[in-house]
Amino acid sequence: MFYLAEVGDYVRVEPKHFGLATKDAVSEQLNESYVNSVTKDLGFVVSIVGVDDVGEGIIIPGDGAAFYKSKFRVLVWKPELHELVYGTIKEITTFGAFMQVANAQGMIHVSQTMEDFVSLTKTGVLQGKSSKRSLAIGDNCLARIVAISFKAGEPKIGLTMRQPGLGKLEWLDENKLRNRKAAEKIVKSEEKKVGKKK
Repeated sequence: MFYLAEVGDYVRVEPKHFGLATKDAVSEQLNESYVNSVTKDLGFVVSIVGVDDVGEGIIIPGDGAAFYKSKFRVLVWKPELHELVYGTIKEITTFGAFMQVANAQGMIHVSQTMEDFVSLTKTGVLQGKSSKRSLAIGDNCLARIVAISFKAGEPKIGLTMRQPGLGKLEWLDENKLRNRKAAEKIVKSEEKKVGKKK
């Protein structure tokens, strides 16, 4: 989920930013230090939305930087269990696929890519045995987060595409078309039955 978070922290402003107005220097430093960082509490910091308050600066002997107690707002993405996520397949392996989701990569185990027996072809594509559906680098997909682990710094995200309404976007379009045709067929059949009764 994306969140707007208010954060209070001492921001270490490097000397290269001393020529700017204090609030601008803090903002520049936050963009360098916070954007694209990840923590268990906040998640992935996508952007600094604004700096709301900057206190007096403190200089610590032996450190050429200045520290400012600041309050600022950040846009973050924190992955949550069962969240639906759009992404693009970035890597295919024998054991599954890696999908870029916001600022992170999620892993889709080969058994979770589709409702079929799946294998890796010689061309580096995951393909279903019965359905002949394929999953390749660059494919856009809709998946659900089924596992999150923050043990090694950047979270490891487990994904599935086996549930109804999930998968490669082209598959979802095919399913909608198939369902619409099936519904139209049922309607026509019912109309014929009603016509015969008259």
